[in-house]
Amino acid sequence: MDCSFCSSVPHVPRIPRNVICLSCFEGARRLVTFAANTLEPVDSSVQQPSLSKGFASALKKIKELKEREESLKEKLGYIGELIVVVREGIHTDIQVKPGIGPSMPAHRAILAAKSDIFKNMLESDMCKAPPNDIISLPELNHEELHTLLEFLYTGTLPTEKVVTHVYSLYAAADKYEIPFLQNFCEDWMLGSLNTSNVLDVLEVSDVCVNSKLKDCAMKFIVDHMEDVLFSAKYDAFSLKNPHVNVQVTRAVVMDIKNRYIIDDPN
Repeated sequence: MDCSFCSSVPHVPRIPRNVICLSCFEGARRLVTFAANTLEPVDSSVQQPSLSKGFASALKKIKELKEREESLKEKLGYIGELIVVVREGIHTDIQVKPGIGPSMPAHRAILAAKSDIFKNMLESDMCKAPPNDIISLPELNHEELHTLLEFLYTGTLPTEKVVTHVYSLYAAADKYEIPFLQNFCEDWMLGSLNTSNVLDVLEVSDVCVNSKLKDCAMKFIVDHMEDVLFSAKYDAFSLKNPHVNVQVTRAVVMDIKNRYIIDDPN
């Protein structure tokens, strides 16, 4: 059958052109049924919506999603303008200096709005007057500082920058009390936990005293103890963080003990 949908040449006029194969028909039927039952509120006291009504609802939903997409594009354009503002130093009134590399221009109002620590720093006597004042963030290098400012101005980051700088960003968010960035980094670390990064997550959770993050990392290590504890990375980690190494050892021993009790209750 020369199906009007899945044929390799559906644009070529052939007779008949109004036919549809069984596979395409079944897919269309399921889509329309889904639309009828899901996109329309169903009241058991009234007749179920017809397939045609369900299809109309699906089209309406698609239109709504398209409108949301256009709205998101407008917001992304606005975010892009903010990036240009900080990149080109438009009407900046403060310099932020990293521990390594040249300082970067920024806006006092943006920094103060995002962090109470920054606000207090900028309200101190030495930062009140001249527009060329500098505040220092010595724990960040130039690239990390650029990424931090990009997030403060836009509220988001490209994936590659998150992968590269998430731990330094989380430490900075903790130190300078930037809650939205803390949550952003925490969600990313929890969502991407694996055997290659769990020790990094454990280390930063210990430094920043995040019990939720630490518990999740510790549980992951216990569940994947062979892959983590017998790696070269763990050797370096245990030497650098002996107190955390003790906690890991205790967690592993308790897990083994609990398994033994369950397997052999006598």
